[in-house]
Amino acid sequence: MQAYKGRAGSSPRAQSGTNPAFFGCHMEDHTKHVQPVPLPAMQQNLNYMYPQIFWVDGCADASTSFTPAPPVAPFPPPVPDRRKKPRNNRERRGAGFLVFSLLILLALAGVGLCMFQIFHLEKELAELRESTSTEHIPPALEKLIGEKEQLMKKEARKAAHLTGSPAQRDLPLEWEPISGHAYTNGIQYRDRGLVINETGLYFVYSNVLFRGSVCTSQVLTHVVYKRNPSSPGSHVLMEDKGINYCTGQTTWARKSYLGALFKLRKMDSLHVNVSKIALVNFEESKTFFGLFKF
Repeated sequence: MQAYKGRAGSSPRAQSGTNPAFFGCHMEDHTKHVQPVPLPAMQQNLNYMYPQIFWVDGCADASTSFTPAPPVAPFPPPVPDRRKKPRNNRERRGAGFLVFSLLILLALAGVGLCMFQIFHLEKELAELRESTSTEHIPPALEKLIGEKEQLMKKEARKAAHLTGSPAQRDLPLEWEPISGHAYTNGIQYRDRGLVINETGLYFVYSNVLFRGSVCTSQVLTHVVYKRNPSSPGSHVLMEDKGINYCTGQTTWARKSYLGALFKLRKMDSLHVNVSKIALVNFEESKTFFGLFKF
């Protein structure tokens, strides 16, 4: 804040008779310039914060320019907080690499644990096999196991056994493939015959019981033959003919059995023919037809 001294003639108080010395202005001296008012030593030390105060000679010329106050020193900028440091890209990359490394370590640990468990289980299994192989098996159990193995082998063998069917109308003979003692395993029963589905050696057999109440001395024929779609016609595999099988007018019976080993091809079909259907006894234990593979 600055205080200025005015001229005696121009001041309202000078015109009204007031003593101009009250303001420190001398009427006779019009050449005085602005003089600084002395300040205490403490205020001189704080000049950088507050401007100096000048008294202006009121008698001086109004056109005289005032001496400007020295510039005020600006306040120092605030000190940044060094506790919070910005994270740069390098720190971020380092943190990401650390997390990725930890994940890899966890995965490797899991794989190692699984391998250890598998190795432990394999070791226990080997010990169990060794203990069972060294233990003594009772003779009864060993015999039972052998019979079971043989039965499994028989069941796995391709075979068929057909029994006589009384519902006969024409040739070749019709058979029962399911009921009673009849079965098929790996062999198909189709169109009154057995169809081979794998080339190999087969034992083929057929049994027919002829029986009548009147002896006519006619020839009885029992034939097993095969067919194949690749070759025309039929081929006789086995044949039996019976003559002089009865005497007089009494009831009679004659059995005809055929059996042999043949090499059969895939898609071969085997059938049975007789000379007179009316003389055949179709009980399942007396008339049957079948085969099995070696």
